[in-house]
Amino acid sequence: MTRLVDVSLFLLLAVLWGLSFPAIAVGLEYLPPLLFAAMRYDVAAILLLGYAAIRVGDWVPQGRHNVAAIVGGGLFLIGGNGLLFVGQQTVPSGVAAIIQALVPIFTALWALFLLDERLSAIGAVGVAIGFLGIGLVVQPDPNDLLAGDTAARLLIVLQVASVALGGVLIQRAGPTIPRVPLTGWSMVVGALVLHTVSMGLGEVPAGGATAPTAIGMVLYLGIFSTAIAFLIYFTILEEHGAFEAALVAYLVPVVATIVGVLVLDETITTLTIGGFGLVALGFALLKRQAIVHVAGLASSVGRP
Repeated sequence: MTRLVDVSLFLLLAVLWGLSFPAIAVGLEYLPPLLFAAMRYDVAAILLLGYAAIRVGDWVPQGRHNVAAIVGGGLFLIGGNGLLFVGQQTVPSGVAAIIQALVPIFTALWALFLLDERLSAIGAVGVAIGFLGIGLVVQPDPNDLLAGDTAARLLIVLQVASVALGGVLIQRAGPTIPRVPLTGWSMVVGALVLHTVSMGLGEVPAGGATAPTAIGMVLYLGIFSTAIAFLIYFTILEEHGAFEAALVAYLVPVVATIVGVLVLDETITTLTIGGFGLVALGFALLKRQAIVHVAGLASSVGRP
């Protein structure tokens, strides 16, 4: 692919994922959170598995390693995202998106325990700075963690930890099934979990659940922010690797914040922006070797 196409796909993915946070905020006015999340993955699973059945070979999982990857991804990577929907009932879209930037840092921590990977001293400093930044975003009150929307923000941090754990469990399982059906089957598992918990909690859709806006948000999230976005993500991943694919997480909050402020009248404090800067700095320290490598490749382009 040309560099223009690469950049276009990167920006499109950032927009699709960035708009998902305001879309969740709007949809929550009509649908209960866990049911809303389950419906998102219902739509995405049907589309991804339909695509896999037509375009991808060996799309039906076989073997314990594939099943383990799908179960781990379904429970934690997909099912854990229900916490984001719960948290966004009170947390602004931009703040929720900023907290997602902590995923690579949590991933590094889970990898320490589950993949026996090592963390250098500089990497450990990066992790600490990242958590300091997220502390500025969450701004917890030790005397009352339920004050304001602190509890909701902590739920989103827990969602981030769950998503990171799901990714590490998939890597640990070593699946051989292609990424698209792996994601589709994980969404089937995650959607079933979310539907079950939703029913257990007695979530009942209100009368507005069939409103055009509610249906539109479910379809946008399922089709564009999930199915199409994951196909773009996998394309970037295969062409450029995990590091460049992960960088999109630092553009997504910009999109979510701009839309949230301009369309939903949300507010973002200076302290929250500063916290995001610290999280980005922590990521840079944690992934400094990959940054140097990518910078070296970029500087060599065009040389004889």
